[in-house]
Amino acid sequence: MTGAIKVLVVDDSPTMRQIVTRILEDDPDIDVVGSAKSALQARELIKMLNPDVMTLDVEMPEMDGLSFLERVMRLRPMPVVMVSSMTAKGTDTTIEALALGAVDCVVKPSPGNPNSFDELPAKVKVASKVKRRVPVAAAVEQTPRVSENYQPDGKIVAIGSSTGGVEALISILTAFPRNCPPTLVTQHMPPVFTRNLAARLDKMCAPNVVEATVGAPLVPGTVYIAPGGDLHLEVAGRSTFTCALKPGGLVNGHCPSIDRLFSSMARSLGPRCLGALLTGMGRDGAQGLLDIRDAGGRTFAQDEQSSIVYGMPKAAVEVGAVEFQYPLVRMGHAIVEATSAKL
Repeated sequence: MTGAIKVLVVDDSPTMRQIVTRILEDDPDIDVVGSAKSALQARELIKMLNPDVMTLDVEMPEMDGLSFLERVMRLRPMPVVMVSSMTAKGTDTTIEALALGAVDCVVKPSPGNPNSFDELPAKVKVASKVKRRVPVAAAVEQTPRVSENYQPDGKIVAIGSSTGGVEALISILTAFPRNCPPTLVTQHMPPVFTRNLAARLDKMCAPNVVEATVGAPLVPGTVYIAPGGDLHLEVAGRSTFTCALKPGGLVNGHCPSIDRLFSSMARSLGPRCLGALLTGMGRDGAQGLLDIRDAGGRTFAQDEQSSIVYGMPKAAVEVGAVEFQYPLVRMGHAIVEATSAKL
């Protein structure tokens, strides 16, 4: 198929390779040019077929998906979509893979989630358009450090991210001081994965990073990650503030939704909040960021050059929601600077 996205499918299960291939080839814009049962076979096919995107199983014999991904990103960077189970090992490894540079992940079908592969073609299409950047480890090394004299000024921060968000969050949150402003994060991610994301970030960052729970008080030095699933993370309160998890269905195709988080910040906090919208496809977060700006809060967006997918930030710029745009390596420091009490 001339002009079609060339995909290499890598999975040790013949059945899973067939399922992934069939679903992808049902899309006229995608051409599965090969499949591999192991990392070693995949390595040879990458050289031979020069695919645009690779789907990669997390758990494989001989060389696991994570080790193979690390080599690919170091020696022949290319867009990769991870195919993961919902097991503890599968979700934890997927978070590591996203931190290493995988574009996105998709969950294998299960009795509780039989249609999870429906989104695979769309994710492959997005992956085919991303540009490779400096690996997140290098970005973290370039991130400016915050002064030890930092004192929060009472603002509360909300961050929204989607495709490429794990890398972006690592870069930003590792720049935060231990006594950072209370920070709420909505990252588009399936259930269970967000718990592993919080645990990984907690090990890497000076502040405490936890998965948000109903009624958790918003206190300095803590970052709250919205749990994946069927509830939206919002801010509740008028004088003291807590995490709220509320139903409401999909918003902009997502639950949890960044718009729901940002709009609740604007209602509850007004000028005492700061919203930052990061890499991701679609428009989620644009209207909510505008609500924050209209309420007198500060609004930031990731710039195009450092975004894996410049969809959500672009939408926010187009509606006039963005006060400042920053490259990823500057974003963490800019957020801290804007929430610092002036001595």
